[in-house]
Amino acid sequence: MFSSRDAFESDFCPVQDELLGEMYRASESGLPRLVESVSPEARAKLALFCYRRSHLHSLAVAIAGSCTERDLIENGGRVGSTLYALSRERSAKASPSLSGSRKPITLSTKPLSVLAPIDDELDDEIGETVPA
Repeated sequence: MFSSRDAFESDFCPVQDELLGEMYRASESGLPRLVESVSPEARAKLALFCYRRSHLHSLAVAIAGSCTERDLIENGGRVGSTLYALSRERSAKASPSLSGSRKPITLSTKPLSVLAPIDDELDDEIGETVPA
């Protein structure tokens, strides 16, 4: 069994970047199909990889829900055990969608502030007083 430290030090994404991106953008109903395409061991490693990145935390919990406790613990030690417990807590609750748990983006509705025009007279006066 690997320790949590070993797993963190050899941290690399076990799937191609394209697949990780597809999983990140997938709907809650589409994610299980993508996760099934990954081997159980790579799936556990992927869940741990995502768990160590705060912006992928909800994806990690969703992926861990398809992993066995043994796979998560063998690949992540205590972190794997914690992730397994989190994934089971989430499935026990009415789970919100992955995109529904993200914070919404808000844009300012205030008008842009108006800056006062720059006074060029000071530059003209300085240029006239300097002897050539």
